Order: sequence, then structure tokens, then C-alpha cells
Amino acid sequence: MKVSTVAIDVGYGSTKSAFSLGSNIASSMFPSLAPLLMRYNGSVLPGRNIVDVVVDGARYEVGPEVSLSTAYGNAVRILTEDFVTTPEYAALLAGSLHYAKAVEIDRLVLGLPVHNTHKYANYLMERFTGKLDFGWGPIQVNNVLPLPQPLGTLVTYIQQSGKRYDPDNSYLVIDVGYFTTNWVVARGYIMDDTRSGGVPGGAARIYQQVASLISHVEGKTTDSIERIDTAIREMKPLLFYGKDLDLRPFLDEAIAVTRQPVKEVQARVGRTQDIRAILLTGGGASLYAPAIQVAFPRTPIHMMDAPCYANVRGFYTIGTARQLRKPPNSL
Repeated sequence: MKVSTVAIDVGYGSTKSAFSLGSNIASSMFPSLAPLLMRYNGSVLPGRNIVDVVVDGARYEVGPEVSLSTAYGNAVRILTEDFVTTPEYAALLAGSLHYAKAVEIDRLVLGLPVHNTHKYANYLMERFTGKLDFGWGPIQVNNVLPLPQPLGTLVTYIQQSGKRYDPDNSYLVIDVGYFTTNWVVARGYIMDDTRSGGVPGGAARIYQQVASLISHVEGKTTDSIERIDTAIREMKPLLFYGKDLDLRPFLDEAIAVTRQPVKEVQARVGRTQDIRAILLTGGGASLYAPAIQVAFPRTPIHMMDAPCYANVRGFYTIGTARQLRKPPNSL
């Protein structure tokens, strides 16, 4: 199927996408896990919603029902600055293209952490423009547009807020992801590079601290970060060696690790007398919200609806708008 725009945000925690489905805009999300494909008796393990992806000759499995753990701990996440250059990143992106049922794409919009946008934008354009093949036939991508992740949330907010949006003053968008916290200060669509940035320290830092506290209290080591993540998000006990652990006391103590990343945001942004509001987004937004409120007590904070999708929905809007302005016979 030929589509005009597909937007994909391959994050450290989850991979989100937005694409057209008939007259509607569809979205999908699955964990950013791409283990090597498990095969039994020469066939893919049946009954799971996964995609078999080939990258550089190796086979990976990606999708909503990818395995969250291995025999000795967690499924492997790539938590490095060069994540976008890895085969795992390509496999996750390929999975999103599969679910979008895209065969030809006029514009592929991709998100990048703010501090890596300039560094890896050209890499993404060169790597994913042209004819791609991930094991189920060719996909033609005519144009790749890399964008800073929080910019997508700003566009989504502008769409949703209507007349409440103030184009004459700046907004601070803070995107708390799995591995990083990114932020953008922007007036309209113009970023202030001197006040924008990104640092390590997202939701995973809290989950790791919770795991450390559990190991200390229970006397048995755990690094089940994925299961801790799920239990916190779903507000359920964590099964741990036959016990149903209430994670709330551990989370209340672990939340202190959010202060340092937020202090770095505060130092870079500076005084906020010119900022109309803070837009809080990303999968870890609710976990970091208390520390952000303390750091910026006089600035209104808006928690985005469905924050996990806020970036990619804004990317889709940007990609579609640019596509409509495209001159004939050009990319």
C-alpha cells in the first residue's frame, strides 16, 4: 500500500507509530525489544503477535507480544547514545512499517533525542531513504525527515488546545522517556537551541532503583526491570519468588532519583518568566511530574493526554503538512 506519511518514534522504552488507515489516523505501540528470533523445530514460536524482521542477515522478533524476559533476566534493551545506528533500531522501525502495511512511503518522519538530532539526522536520512527490505519484500521510502522528539508534542498540543495556545510566547516541552529526558523551549515552531537539550535519566532510572531496593529488602537480587515497569504502570503487585510485592513503598523511595535530571533541565532552561506553560509528555511523565512541579513552581504544567503517543501524532501532522506543500515531481 502506498501512503503519503508514516511517523515513527523508536524510543528506548517503546516504539510508536502513526499512519493513515483509510480515512482515519491509526497508531501502534510495542516494546522497544528486538531479541534474535527464537525458533523451535525450524519454525517461529506460534500464537504471538510478533514480526519476523531481517537486518544485516540476522533475524529479530519485534511486536506487541515480544518476550519481556529471558531465562536469566531481562530481554536486552540497547541503552546507548548510538542506539539509532544499531540493527535493533532498524528492526524496530521495520516492525512499525509492517504494522502500517506500507509498501511505498512519500515521507517517513522519525523522532530523535534533542541532543542527538544534529548528530544522527543525516545518518537516518541516508540509512532509510530508498529501497528497504526487511524480509517480506521491498519498501520504497522517498524522503526521511528526522525531528527532535519533543517538537511532536508541541504540535499535538497546538492542535488540541485551539485558541488556548499562545503563539506569542514560549512553551517548555519536557519529554520523559525510558532512558532519557529531553526538553525543548519553543516559540511557535522555532526552537531555542540554547535552552533545549537532553540528559540520561528517564523512567528506567526509577525502575532500576526500585529493583535495587527490592534486592536489598528481600535479600535476593532482581533485575526484572520490564516486569517492574509493567507492575508500576498497571498498579499491580510484583510477583517475586512466590510473594506479591506492593511496589508503592519502593516507588515512593525511588522517586528521589528524578531530582537530578530535573535540576539539569532547570539549569539549562533558566528563568521561566517568558514561558506560558510546561507541556509534560512521555511514558515517564507522571513519575517525574512531582520533581518538575517543585523545580518550576510558578509555571503552569499541562500533562498531555495519552503522552506516549503525543510525539508521534505531532510528527504525523508535520509530515502531512509538508507533503501537502510539496511541489509537483519533487520529494
